Amino acid sequence: TQIGNSSIPKNKNTNLNTVNTNPLRCPDVETSKQMMKLLHQIASKKDSIGAQVMCKVENLPIGLGEPVFDKLNADLSKALMSIPAAKGIEFGIGFDAARMKGSEYNDLYKENFKTHTNHAGGIQAGISNGEILYFSMAFKPIPSIMKDQQSINKQGEKAIYKAGGRHDICVVPRVLSIVEAMTALVLADHLLRNKIN
Repeated sequence: TQIGNSSIPKNKNTNLNTVNTNPLRCPDVETSKQMMKLLHQIASKKDSIGAQVMCKVENLPIGLGEPVFDKLNADLSKALMSIPAAKGIEFGIGFDAARMKGSEYNDLYKENFKTHTNHAGGIQAGISNGEILYFSMAFKPIPSIMKDQQSINKQGEKAIYKAGGRHDICVVPRVLSIVEAMTALVLADHLLRNKIN
């Protein structure tokens, strides 16, 4: 959803069918073009850049997870934050919830047991609620860059640090498959636990 300052505008309707039509797997074609342009600029400066990705899971059954020790969001967080370069995760609207009142944030149910909103991102009290599970993750810029950086050597003296070899500019698109796989592993574990219990 974001590379550097280039991001999909909030509340923009995106077409998930376009995800596999571009190399960055971005659901918005225009944003994907902007991101590619930015990546070429960063590469020409021999630098790297951070990114934010979103993962959505549809048709997840109600009741996966526990209210205290084995919360679904806690288990997902633990697994996903073990991915190299991961720096943060937010479920649903995440940190935006800190600026809301309870009357604005609460995902209230309709007659069909679906919610009017999905601010929680499909998990309430650590348990899946049957809505779309979605979360965003922040990834830091890759530290190995071809640009000269002022640092020190092992004697503590000033030295120039420069990584050799070939290095990626950004974790996207490679990290997307890793996020999907890690999510699938945690959900499979919870599905098995749910079936056994």
